[in-house]
Amino acid sequence: MEEQPNNPLHGVKLAEILQFLVAKYGWEELGERININCFKSNPSINSSLKFLRKTQWARDKVENLYLRSIK
Repeated sequence: MEEQPNNPLHGVKLAEILQFLVAKYGWEELGERININCFKSNPSINSSLKFLRKTQWARDKVENLYLRSIK
């Protein structure tokens, strides 16, 4: 496995990112910050993970918000 010392997402699972964002912002604010239905309509970690794993543009937005939030 290659080391990625300059990648802040290296070793961080998508589930951990999502749990952090939900704890920090809550589902309602998360849905306002990132306009994705899985955050607005009956949100859950599992349904959001399923969507984010198959939708790269949405995952990119979530990862970018996470990076901005941990700075």
